[in-house]
Amino acid sequence: MAGAEQSIVIEVPREFFLSVVTDYERYPDFLTDMKHVSVVSVDGHVVDVDFVLHLVKRIEYRLRLSATPPTGLSWTLVEGMFQRNEGGWVLESVELGTRATYRIDVGVGVFVPGSIVNRLVGQTLPETLRAFKERAEALWAETS
Repeated sequence: MAGAEQSIVIEVPREFFLSVVTDYERYPDFLTDMKHVSVVSVDGHVVDVDFVLHLVKRIEYRLRLSATPPTGLSWTLVEGMFQRNEGGWVLESVELGTRATYRIDVGVGVFVPGSIVNRLVGQTLPETLRAFKERAEALWAETS
C-alpha cells in the first residue's frame, strides 16, 4: 500500500472549495491525467462516480464519495483496478480562506504496476493540490 497526505491553503471559503471538489464531472477540465468522469448515482451527499485516468496506462475505477459539508469528504473504492483506494479532503477555515488537507491510501491490484501507484500517490499529489487551488481561486474571482 502507498499513502500520502498533504495540505494547502486556498484563498476561498471552505464551502466554496467543497463545491469545486464535489463538481466531479469537471475534473477533466483542470486535472491533466483525468480523462473522463461520470456520476453513476446520487443519494444525498453520497455519490458513486466512475473515473478514468491515464497514468502510463488507462486506469478505470469507481469510488463512493461521501461529503460532510462544510468540513470535507471521504471516499472508498467500489470497484476497479486497485485493491484499495481510500482517502478524503479535510477542510478547515483559516484566516486566508481554507486549509485543505488531502489524504490518499492506495493498494495495488494485479493489473496496476507499482510505478503507476507511486506516481498517483507521490508525484501527482502536489500537482493535484495546485490544480484544485488554481481552479477554486479562479472560479471565486469570477463570482466576486
